[in-house]
Amino acid sequence: MGELLDRNLNIVVLMGGWSSERSVSLTSGEGVANALKERGFTNVTTVDMDRNVAQVLAGIRPDVVFNALHGTPGEDGTIQGLLDLMQIPYTHSGLETSVIAIDKELTKMVLVPHGIRMPKGKVVESRSLYEHDPMARPYVVKPVNEGSSVGVAIVTDEGNYGYPISSKAEGPWLHFDRLLAEPFIRGRELTVAVLGDEAMCVTELKPKSGFYDFDAKYTDGLTEHVCPADVPANVAKEMMDMALAAHRLLGCKGASRSDFRWDDNQGEAGVYLLEVNTQPGMTPLSLVPEQAKYRGISYGELVERIIAEALGARAREDVAT
Repeated sequence: MGELLDRNLNIVVLMGGWSSERSVSLTSGEGVANALKERGFTNVTTVDMDRNVAQVLAGIRPDVVFNALHGTPGEDGTIQGLLDLMQIPYTHSGLETSVIAIDKELTKMVLVPHGIRMPKGKVVESRSLYEHDPMARPYVVKPVNEGSSVGVAIVTDEGNYGYPISSKAEGPWLHFDRLLAEPFIRGRELTVAVLGDEAMCVTELKPKSGFYDFDAKYTDGLTEHVCPADVPANVAKEMMDMALAAHRLLGCKGASRSDFRWDDNQGEAGVYLLEVNTQPGMTPLSLVPEQAKYRGISYGELVERIIAEALGARAREDVAT
């Protein structure tokens, strides 16, 4: 791949912060910064975001910010609004997209009317779960505004949460006032990354135990990644088409990743989009770099492409196929 960008660009990699995904963000940010330096960029600064981030950025005066934050306030429109006010270009999605995509209920409101198949769900007050189930078991409850499977619980008849859920049982109902409840979709866990305006491939995620929760995502050896997934061609196409449509409908920029459940007893009709991640991880275990590698795009090339899109730069080489 040829060079897309001036190697003297002043680049800030913004990472860390104070969300529940801080550790993942730090790993992503370090990976991005190291890749940029290896590719010859001479002015790369890592910033662990704190409440003085505006003052810090004003002092550095970057040409572009690589947003490696995960969760709030880096993925929900807050930092996007700040960078817009400061007129600093930044990677990944903008303010409006970030506000919508971080909210699982708002995401449904945008995507479902356009034919994107998603599980029917409803937002419930957490305390109501101690009185009655919001729907027939098995069902899933998750925070409305979190990512990386933070606070996800699957409630089954055989589980140990109680019936109804006990107010003393550990789960997201103890940590969040409101939760999204959805029917549990049996079957397989898959994901599709979109880079620029192209869906890359389908990866199947096979946790060694339980489901693909936060620990399974970010602990080496807990989940097997099958890339590309061993699924029928029509099912893979359905997922890739849905991921690209969701990316476009939400107005995503740079890279996004759509997560799916597939009930393999139902063929294409069993494909359900669960959520769209506007700032997917860039750690060594992350799925976007893995799919990019499958498509012949190295980690460093991926980082540079994302920055190039943020700056509106045009690639001076053929797109890898």
